[in-house]
Amino acid sequence: MPSVTLSGRAFLRLSGKDAEPFLQSLITTDLPSLTAGEIRPGALLTPQGKIFFDFLIRRDGADAFLLETTEDQRDALLKRLTMYKLRAAVDLAVVEGNEATVSWDDAEDDAARDARFAKAGIAVSRRPGDGGSDDPVLYDALRIAAGLPEAGRDYPLSDAFPHDVLLDLSGGLSFRKGCYVGQEVVSRMQHRGTARRRPVTVTGESALPANGTELMAGGKPIGTLGSVSGKQGLAIVRIDRAADAMRAGTPITADGVTVTVALPSWTGLAFPEEASEVPAQ
Repeated sequence: MPSVTLSGRAFLRLSGKDAEPFLQSLITTDLPSLTAGEIRPGALLTPQGKIFFDFLIRRDGADAFLLETTEDQRDALLKRLTMYKLRAAVDLAVVEGNEATVSWDDAEDDAARDARFAKAGIAVSRRPGDGGSDDPVLYDALRIAAGLPEAGRDYPLSDAFPHDVLLDLSGGLSFRKGCYVGQEVVSRMQHRGTARRRPVTVTGESALPANGTELMAGGKPIGTLGSVSGKQGLAIVRIDRAADAMRAGTPITADGVTVTVALPSWTGLAFPEEASEVPAQ
């Protein structure tokens, strides 16, 4: 059973009788359907519907939730949640520790299951703290193969919509609950089917270049390379432009390396069959 320790993580605990309704009215994740022992992705959006902060959320006992985010987001996220708190009966606290242990294949019984990977048919468990014995690059390879992007490595915060990073399909975006920050924009994208940026797995003919390299087709950028593991990588691309290039037989390259791109099979997504004149998001 591979097990790795990830550094640079951070944890916030929200507790109190108003913790669930407080979060339910703010974040993208639907909390009443979140079961004990399950971890889901989530985000706090800007009013324009872009991802302001991202995190993983789980229940942590009665009337309490644990948010796992990155160290560089923790303080600003805590400040933002405190600003929204007003008179709600919610206690917000930083949980000590900056590591998380992730295991897969035969996931740990005492750790919560990551719903993102479950959608992709992979059993992955996660818990705070140290304990992994394998190289973290193994987790990067697993995440890349599943087509699951991470903020900071695959996209910048405040620049991506939830659809751009598969929150609509990985369990992190609800279209049935009441209003939350940015909901109107993402609901409109969902109902109009206007999402045109999506994560793809990238396979190079040779080792891929560094994170941040543009993917080019016919001399025009179609996306940006994110996480890389040898010849494999992730990128968020304009899928209509990628489809145009593939139909025309135009090579897609990253700093001169010819690549192929594929939408994660578990999503059920497909490249557009016809060219679309949708403005860049």
